[in-house]
Amino acid sequence: MTAAAKERLGAWPLGDGRYCFCLWAPDAREVALVLDGEVRAMSPGEDGCFRVEASGSSGTPYRFLIDGQAQVPDPASRWQPHGVEGASALLPDDGHVWQACWEGRPWQELVIYEVHLGCSGGIAGLKAQLPALAAMGITALELMPVAQFPGRRNWGYDGVFPYAPAEAYGHPDELKGLVDAAHAHGMAVLLDVVYNHFGPQGNLLASYASAFFNDQAPTPWGEAIDFNQPQVKRFFVDNALMWLQEYRFDGLRLDAVQAITPNAFLGELLQAIRAGCADRPHVHLVLENERNQASWLRQGYQGQWNDDLHNALHVMLTGESEGYYADYAGRAPQLLARALSEGFAWQGERNHKGELRGEPSADVAPQHFVIFAQNHDQIGNRALGERLVSLVPADHARAALALVLLVPMVPLLFMGEPWQAGQPFLFFTDYLPPLDEAVREGRRREFAGFAAFADAAQRQRIPDSNARSTFEASRVALPAADDAQAAGHLAVFSTLLSLRRRYLQAGLAHARPLGARVLGPGAVQAGWQLPDGEWWVALNVGDAALGHELPDGTLVWQQQDAAPGQIAAGSVCVHWVPR
Repeated sequence: MTAAAKERLGAWPLGDGRYCFCLWAPDAREVALVLDGEVRAMSPGEDGCFRVEASGSSGTPYRFLIDGQAQVPDPASRWQPHGVEGASALLPDDGHVWQACWEGRPWQELVIYEVHLGCSGGIAGLKAQLPALAAMGITALELMPVAQFPGRRNWGYDGVFPYAPAEAYGHPDELKGLVDAAHAHGMAVLLDVVYNHFGPQGNLLASYASAFFNDQAPTPWGEAIDFNQPQVKRFFVDNALMWLQEYRFDGLRLDAVQAITPNAFLGELLQAIRAGCADRPHVHLVLENERNQASWLRQGYQGQWNDDLHNALHVMLTGESEGYYADYAGRAPQLLARALSEGFAWQGERNHKGELRGEPSADVAPQHFVIFAQNHDQIGNRALGERLVSLVPADHARAALALVLLVPMVPLLFMGEPWQAGQPFLFFTDYLPPLDEAVREGRRREFAGFAAFADAAQRQRIPDSNARSTFEASRVALPAADDAQAAGHLAVFSTLLSLRRRYLQAGLAHARPLGARVLGPGAVQAGWQLPDGEWWVALNVGDAALGHELPDGTLVWQQQDAAPGQIAAGSVCVHWVPR
């Protein structure tokens, strides 16, 4: 522990109440540690790091004094009890006594439930929901980012301290307790991490470590991070290892990795995690990657969010064609069929902007694609945050859910989706002036190109992202015991999951596509070879019944009754053809 601590950025326990403090500050002439008000000189190293050892106890506040002038919190702080503007605090690594005997959950067993901690009542609130979620059949939680962000409300993608769980949710040891409790209920826990930018309020790195950023490759959210720098790479590698080792998360979902430059860092991160978690076979690494780079799935990343499948399905369901849905307008069924049979719909073709997108993916096994009918982005990036159940007929929304659960890819549900919750999920923040106004009006301007919000007066309907009411409207609680409608949805959800466990789960890693075809403007079918037989699925989200061409076999699921050889509108039909 001692040697590892001395190599890490931040404040790490050495034992016996002593800590090693290390700050990378290549632009500074001198750095001192201000520990509980006492100033201690730090020793400079040739690597641009300043180090010192000192004693302290849990919660002892500290900052770094740069060139005798500005005091700054630790960018690798593991605890920010007073938010992004406050001092960092010492955190021992033995504050939580682990209870669950947990060996992990294999990838093919995951049914992922994406959840925002704040909208679930914080750590304590989500912990209270665990028994019900486990009973529904959820086998994995995916927490939206928990890193310390400005204020009390945020999606988490504007985090400033990647090592520190947001104090708005609870103490870091309480987060470990949540992971421990989920494991006790048989659920893996994945964490969404953001390694492509820092949030716009509270990040002071540029004032003493300007080399941390690459101003030649800006991201849509702020300055890009320079992954050519060894200390920068170490900062994020150690962050990933902290979440996996100290907090015992079962995996990470890396946000928007197309904005990580150079992209080769993903390979270094993968190797470091595999080495650091060599004794844990069920650590799952998932990418969000707008470029559809299938090569990373061949090199060892477990999965990638498949936005193509969602987008094609959404256009078929809603007919929407604005924004990124323009790429799917007029050919959504064809692109959905390709996504079902080959992974990505876009594999190197030009989109409506003339940009090349994607890589060939037909050779990548279906299990490497994480699919969904809804997620935080696809709901929350709408102006009014509507869920699918608010946009389409209930049977069509249910058909979309059935498709996600009944194909041999890994399904992801957004919080509340198993019982078709109707609450919106809105974009919310808690910034100080003048940033609050800039974000509020900036978001409204984003929708000026959409027909429904072309008029300035209509854009005023878009909720104020900084208002507490916007956050409150996005909260999701478990349905009441006497909610008959929710109970009906959950009964269907349970049936779909039982079919998944019976037919798909064991052979998921061996599933191979048998092809897909378009049946009509709102209908497709696809098949897969499994170890024990063939699995065929037909989807119809059009307005009328259509004929399908599924092979003869056992009818294992039919959402709505239909004549033989037909699939009703707003329905999914599944045939099993045993060997």
